[in-house]
Amino acid sequence: MGTANLDAVEISGTGWYGQVGQSYVLDGDWPRFEVFEYSRVIDYDAMASREDLNRRRGSYPAIGGGAPFAGDQLITEVVSDGYAWNLQGDRVIRPGRSYLDGVSHADFRQLDILLTPHGFLQAALESDDATAISTPIVNESNGGLSQGGRMVTVISFTALGKYRVNGTINDQNLVELVTTWVPNPVYGDMLFEMRYTDYEEFDGIMFPTVLHEHQGDPVLNPAHNSQEIRVSNVRVNPNVPDFGVPNEIRRAPPAAVNVDSQEVADGVWRIAGGSHHSVLVEFDDFVTVVEAPLNEARSLAVIEEVGRLVPGKPIRYVVNTHQHFDHAGGLRTYLAQGSYVVTHEGNREFYEDVLFHPGLRSLAPDRLATYYPMFTASRRPAPIEGVNRKYVISDGSRTLDVHPVLGNAHTQTMVIIHLPAERILINADMYNAGIPVQPFRLPNMRTLAANIERLGLDVEQHVTLHAQTGTHEEFLQAIAD
Repeated sequence: MGTANLDAVEISGTGWYGQVGQSYVLDGDWPRFEVFEYSRVIDYDAMASREDLNRRRGSYPAIGGGAPFAGDQLITEVVSDGYAWNLQGDRVIRPGRSYLDGVSHADFRQLDILLTPHGFLQAALESDDATAISTPIVNESNGGLSQGGRMVTVISFTALGKYRVNGTINDQNLVELVTTWVPNPVYGDMLFEMRYTDYEEFDGIMFPTVLHEHQGDPVLNPAHNSQEIRVSNVRVNPNVPDFGVPNEIRRAPPAAVNVDSQEVADGVWRIAGGSHHSVLVEFDDFVTVVEAPLNEARSLAVIEEVGRLVPGKPIRYVVNTHQHFDHAGGLRTYLAQGSYVVTHEGNREFYEDVLFHPGLRSLAPDRLATYYPMFTASRRPAPIEGVNRKYVISDGSRTLDVHPVLGNAHTQTMVIIHLPAERILINADMYNAGIPVQPFRLPNMRTLAANIERLGLDVEQHVTLHAQTGTHEEFLQAIAD
């Protein structure tokens, strides 16, 4: 492989990028974008990297979620000295929430270096706990790269004090597969894997020209292919850029979970304070929370605020708008304390088998994995109320209706929430009140308008789960403009 003579590398190429956690349907893969320009510089000795990825929609269908954008988008991600940051031109950007609301960006990007073929070999040689086994792998059921009885060597070590990294060296003495697991609120211990094929020699160094990445376990769910880069050029030991950590990153305080409540109607509160919001609805002897986004830390903060606003009433229901990771990542916290989960019927199987599985959480155990309450264990299958037509939550006086959405390109399993007496509509990712409308957002807004008309909903106020509240007249005007 030539690792002993490699201190740094610069690669370039093209390929595609998958938006992890944002599949259109649960039995489909992550939505893809064309990567028309890719470059990465890695300094192995310094455990530092800068990755520049220029993406656009290309020929891939405009379905699924993720941060929407129009035209071309350059993503620049840097890691150095245990710190992670992004760049927009010359502007330094703090990544904010942990990656997929699970593992820190710094850990994830350092692991991404260790999962490269030469980064893996260097780390394995330097590790104090590396072990190795050699075994023939025959008829591997997942269609992996080691097949047909070839002899392979699997080397395993602990990285960053807690992540198990396994690498497969094939019968050509080339690294073909490197795998680890990272904490994720939806998957638990989520597979993070790189597969390497089509090696070529560059200045005495063997380097793969196809880099295929998985995030997500194909045994659990078809969504797992997250990136593929076809390498066109490799520069060995180039002059590396200055990887000095900017002061604003080094001195930044730890990210905090904030809540900010606003009563939008009698007994109805919007609980904001970050990028994703929830809504609290009070009933006679219980409460309902709409949306449990991000992760357990966010859910615990919202639950505490619910107890402050409406003390003494249990959270009987939590309503989930759709299955994307950023909107479903906090559901387990509510399940662990006995709430019913109201979601689209199409999400039931994945939630029961994967999201609500009590185990597979060794890296970041949450309440459900740690305590596995008896009332939860005895309620199998999980207490899910599946919605495929109007679902009503009521105490005889106040009513909350949950409706499946038809014709939505963001996800096939979306619901909206309507409070008929208050004339309030709650939605996620279809309309963001108070934010200037960009053309690529209009299709989802028009889909929302069509569903409001189809269902005959009387709407006066929109409460949006990513933005502000606004009037229905403002919504209609935004579509017309």
